[in-house]
Amino acid sequence: MAKPVRIKLNRKGVVALLKSAEVKADLERRAKAIAAAAGSGMEASAMVGKGRARASVITATGDARRAEATGRKLTRAIDAGRA
Repeated sequence: MAKPVRIKLNRKGVVALLKSAEVKADLERRAKAIAAAAGSGMEASAMVGKGRARASVITATGDARRAEATGRKLTRAIDAGRA
């Protein structure tokens, strides 16, 4: 039987990758796609934090908050970010 493969990650490289401009751009693209699929009043943003890049979509207007509360517009639009 073959020996199990051991992988040793380069921690500095992984951190650099998670904070890279390319990862941030991809997350921002996905967040914008989700916001567009959810409808008007949704706002996408992306930033590089302490440990990694991250993105979010928020309900920026009262109508958008109402649409999320009653019809789950933002929650249902999450699959738009998978492409």
